[in-house]
Amino acid sequence: MAATKLYYSLYRHVEIMAREVQRGANSVQDVEATLWQVPETLSNTILQKMNAPAKAADVPEIRPEQLLEADGFLFGFPSRFGVMAAQFKAFFDATNDLWEHQALAGKPAGIFWSTGFHGGGQELTALTAITQLAHHGMIFVPLGYTFGSGMFEMNQVKGGSSYGAGTYAADGSREPTELELQQAFYQGKYVAEITKKLKNKPLAS
Repeated sequence: MAATKLYYSLYRHVEIMAREVQRGANSVQDVEATLWQVPETLSNTILQKMNAPAKAADVPEIRPEQLLEADGFLFGFPSRFGVMAAQFKAFFDATNDLWEHQALAGKPAGIFWSTGFHGGGQELTALTAITQLAHHGMIFVPLGYTFGSGMFEMNQVKGGSSYGAGTYAADGSREPTELELQQAFYQGKYVAEITKKLKNKPLAS
């Protein structure tokens, strides 16, 4: 069974989360999780001025039609004013042919993200992203509170919510904590297990 982990990351916070999500998905028997990144839309000049690190050389860029190869998805992106980064929105905007044929309808999908701080969209980013899934007919798979006690952590700063795993980037210097990575791993495993169940017992047509 194929599961696709798709992300955009400018300062690598989401990339770090995505690798942990992939590890979680691959821990499920008979699941092969593939990591992809969406194309960058900013010029090299702008990226240099923003001191953005180089993109991961071991993660290929994805084309919209390659989404057809997957049985389920986990989409990861940083927040920009409470919504997904424009690079990821541009990728979704390029999926018109898939939308027209409802080619992704019935496939499960989860969401994970990074924000600068608590007011940067830890829940709103996920909430606004669900519209993309709905128009494609995909099945949104939230975490709920299945992560257990980690969902109620109050002694340390922790991203994420019932919508999915998340992290805080602060001024860019903060990296995902061990607890945030644990939740990312759990989300990968959780969504992969649900995807596997749906693959083995498809919805009635």
